[in-house]
Amino acid sequence: MEQNYKKLRVWHYSRELILELYQLTSKLPDTESNNLISQIRRAAISCCINIAEGSSRNTIRGNLQFLRYSYGSAKELECLIIICKDLGYLNNEEYLYYSDKVDRFLRSMFKLIGSKDFKKNHYGFSSLDKI
Repeated sequence: MEQNYKKLRVWHYSRELILELYQLTSKLPDTESNNLISQIRRAAISCCINIAEGSSRNTIRGNLQFLRYSYGSAKELECLIIICKDLGYLNNEEYLYYSDKVDRFLRSMFKLIGSKDFKKNHYGFSSLDKI
């Protein structure tokens, strides 16, 4: 059941997202080091490591749980980028750029999670219906 997460497109997107958001946070004011900077970096890394951790699970349910954690972390990033814009740390062009990066990841994760659910439903794992 274990899959090689390094072959997943979403894992590569998450790595790109980390690099992009580290560049963003390096431009934020030092006063945000214990708040926005830390939150953005943690959420970005969480997207990546939860994909990797989920791939080690021996059940579809376990794998899906970690894919959903990754998706949730990306939703946090979406909100944090909006906050950066609201606080004036991003202009509209920068906001659209980073927002698009996160959205691309979210769309890919949504497709991956959907494909896992599809397999679950077609292979008769009825005990997983409560996922």
